[in-house]
Amino acid sequence: MVILALDTTTRPGSCALVRDGQLLREELGDAAREQAERLPADLAALLASESISLDAIDLLAVATGPGSFTGLRVGIATMQGLAMAIGVPLIGVSALDALAHLATSGRKDGDDTRVATWIDAWRGEVFAATYENGREMAPAIVAKPEALLAGLVGQPVLFTGDGVRAYRETIQAALGVHARFTDPVSPVLAGAVAVLAGVAFRSGEQPPPHAIKPLYVRRLDADLVGNVRPV
Repeated sequence: MVILALDTTTRPGSCALVRDGQLLREELGDAAREQAERLPADLAALLASESISLDAIDLLAVATGPGSFTGLRVGIATMQGLAMAIGVPLIGVSALDALAHLATSGRKDGDDTRVATWIDAWRGEVFAATYENGREMAPAIVAKPEALLAGLVGQPVLFTGDGVRAYRETIQAALGVHARFTDPVSPVLAGAVAVLAGVAFRSGEQPPPHAIKPLYVRRLDADLVGNVRPV
């Protein structure tokens, strides 16, 4: 199975080709140009680099967010149009799930299993989810880093994502030796999006292309005593 994947959750974004679970090629986008200017040309260039035609694609995958609404809209619309044009399924994958997958894919027995995935949400906030043993512990949220860190003090946590890069000093100040970071701290995601889409497809997931929607998350607020509550 050949999977073509696209991630537009961050400004540079990325695209990837995966065959039978193995990454063929993954390309980071040009952050100096808007997503709408680069698509679908980035996908065409990726296919050409591996001498793969659209006819050879069995499955399409797209990161559904969270992230910039404009970027998500462009990315999802691009892949929806492509899916309908070539008649193959399209699977949507959370960028937070992709980050967690990359953080734990090389984990050995005895390594930390709690993973905090953070994507920069701007305005001093991050989109976030926490995973244990590969499973999301609660629905994704958007909140101030300080509010999120209050619930993680005293336990080892592996952090990953561009939101972690933006607030690394804040994390280290709050958690000290319990804070660990992936290397790179903000990995390229399209390859992981493709792999997870393949898993979902083999398990029977086949939504129609128009059913793929951007992932929205719940906003949290901090009360006066530092607790976090949904609003």
